[in-house]
Amino acid sequence: MTISTPHQARAFAVAAHGEQTYGVHPYVHHLDAVAAIAAPFGEAAVVTAYLHDTVEDTPATLAEITDLFGPEIAACVALLTDEPGANRKERKAKTYAKLALVTGPQELALIVKAADRLANVRASVADRNERMLDVYRGEHPTFRAAAYRPGLCDPLWTELDALLESDAR
Repeated sequence: MTISTPHQARAFAVAAHGEQTYGVHPYVHHLDAVAAIAAPFGEAAVVTAYLHDTVEDTPATLAEITDLFGPEIAACVALLTDEPGANRKERKAKTYAKLALVTGPQELALIVKAADRLANVRASVADRNERMLDVYRGEHPTFRAAAYRPGLCDPLWTELDALLESDAR
């Protein structure tokens, strides 16, 4: 049976992530931030936002996501799941390569990816985490080239670009 409400996705993700943390916060802090950024883009974006890290960071599988939330949401979660690699640079290069090929309905994943990155950058700014801000700055040109589509979620990109190009933190 397919379920697809944000509440159900949040409950599934919270259970899947268990005791995992996001910095000093329970992991749901990050999921709620991504979902809030994705909210203007519709319920499917919010559902995907809650599920975006489940396959990458928990024992949850794409088969479970498909069974519970449907093939469209699962396809987006698959796109948002980092590819395997020896280090962050290799994982991100492979993941960005697959994002660069996304078209059509799966562009929902690109909205959630932008929301995820924006949430991460906002958190890094708030926490004054210069190490991660430097990582995001270094990745930004490649990330943007892969995930940006004109008109898809421009306000997210405007803020993300400004935060990463600004020295006023």
